[in-house]
Amino acid sequence: MDIGKTHEEIEQRLGLVPEWIRRMPDGAAVGLWDMTRDFWMAETAIPNQYKELIGLAVSGATRCRYCALFHTETARLFGATEEEIAEASAMGAITMMGSTFINAEQTDYEQFKQETSDIVAYVKAHAPAPQPSAQTGAARSVQ
Repeated sequence: MDIGKTHEEIEQRLGLVPEWIRRMPDGAAVGLWDMTRDFWMAETAIPNQYKELIGLAVSGATRCRYCALFHTETARLFGATEEEIAEASAMGAITMMGSTFINAEQTDYEQFKQETSDIVAYVKAHAPAPQPSAQTGAARSVQ
């Protein structure tokens, strides 16, 4: 664990080492940076814009104004629109509303699990069949 090297990497990537990271215990700062560099900021299966929108939704749910500010700005940096930012915020709110209610009501988990499975099966069974695109239809009529 080399905190000096970690600070150098952070400064090269972000332009500065935020004061709150400088104040972290060395092991925590190194661990945070390793995860940030290797997962959060890396190209992964989830595009960075989506990761930031997820971060924004979680920030709203946890009511962290620091995280909400950071994830909103980095979502914009990665191309998120104001509409996408609003939708991510709404998803955080909807999820927290449902979670708060079902946890406070102590909803039976096995019943919830079965109902979720039933809902997914029903929606799959009743989904409209995919329609051929206009281009595909036009190509067929030419043949």
